[in-house]
Amino acid sequence: MPSEPSTAAPPPAPESVGHAPRVAVLADSDTRWKWGALTARRLAPTGRLHGLLLRGRATPTRRQLAEVGVRAESLREVTAVEFTGTAGRDRYDVLVLACVGGTVQAVLHGLAHAWTGTDRRPVVVTGYVGVVYEKLSDGLLLRHGADVVLANSPEDAGRFRAVYEGAGADASCVTEWALPFLGEGAPAAPGRQVRPYTVVFAAQPSVPDSRAERRYLLGRAVQHARLHPRREVLVKLRSKPGEHTTHIEALPYQKLAARVPGGLPANCRLVYGPMGETLDRTDLLVTVSSTAALEALHRAIPVAVLTDLGIREALGNHHFLGSGCLASWDQLDTGYEPKADPEWTDAQLGSGGDLFTAARHRVAALAARPALPPLAPYYTAATAPGYLPAVLARHGLDPGGRPLPGRAARPPGDGTLRRTAHRLLREAARGAYRHGAQRVAPLVRRLGEL
Repeated sequence: MPSEPSTAAPPPAPESVGHAPRVAVLADSDTRWKWGALTARRLAPTGRLHGLLLRGRATPTRRQLAEVGVRAESLREVTAVEFTGTAGRDRYDVLVLACVGGTVQAVLHGLAHAWTGTDRRPVVVTGYVGVVYEKLSDGLLLRHGADVVLANSPEDAGRFRAVYEGAGADASCVTEWALPFLGEGAPAAPGRQVRPYTVVFAAQPSVPDSRAERRYLLGRAVQHARLHPRREVLVKLRSKPGEHTTHIEALPYQKLAARVPGGLPANCRLVYGPMGETLDRTDLLVTVSSTAALEALHRAIPVAVLTDLGIREALGNHHFLGSGCLASWDQLDTGYEPKADPEWTDAQLGSGGDLFTAARHRVAALAARPALPPLAPYYTAATAPGYLPAVLARHGLDPGGRPLPGRAARPPGDGTLRRTAHRLLREAARGAYRHGAQRVAPLVRRLGEL
């Protein structure tokens, strides 16, 4: 779809098309709910938000949902089949798919089938939660078919278009954007508060993934606290024990912290809660490759991207080459404070307010059209016959986007007792899975090392 000429008058915002837009977000984890819900708020500030949580191992808990701070008018769990099966009945103006790439692809095919022959359908939007440092081509082509694929920076927009054009896919869906939790513009640098100098180590669930490397990182944070007793060192964790995020965390830092010789020093502790609240009291953010680094840079907070474990694609810290933020714990222990390169930061963050406005206008222009063309993902039974069927089958759909036998959506009249029984069974199964991932699997690995 060609972009609008720069001289054209901007279309109305979504909320000015005659009614408060109904916006739905389908999310499969806490971090993707955060991105999706905040993206929905940016695209349609006065819209009526409806949340749909994909049922699975990482379905967000109530605490994780509350931590985002975005209230939805309705919130329910669904499977991909249930969601696509009700797509024709639920009248939304905008649909944000905040899921992993394979799920987005399955939902796109399911929606394409469900909307066959319909005159109107929602504008379908998707994108990435944060830094894209691996599986770029794979993830992008699985997201192709949405009306709008949001790129979180001008640099990402260029990379996304290059992938689509290189594959012969339509790249007009790529739209520059900014991480929705960055705000409409760069905030002024906070004034120095009367409190200890605070170093925050932003931990990640799966980076790194080995026990030795995770123990090393925690040990260095503890050592930094002991070397600098006047500083406060916070280990910022994404989830509490028993909760899951986008990635499985088989070796939680809580368990490693409980085994630190001598315990954590008085000026070092584990913290939870919204990252924004933690950054309000941060003087130096330390991480391997967390998106929190971009949040901190947006606030003009010094950031140290650790090189202790090497600069490796598997860690994601290669994304920060040229940023001026690369540093080791040894350097930080001596008082070194990295200074971000302004050109690199601008390329990564862009101008949030301008990018939000541009994307908002584009979605509004699409929503105002009397009809949108059918969804047309790049992957089809013709272009990927050995790949696509398995992607769809994982979500209960056949190659045509129809429910597989026995996987049809639950009928609307299904009884309360049956729904309650299903919910209890799901919660028990999810608890068993988390117990296995966090306790049994590490034990088996340790036994295997004997």
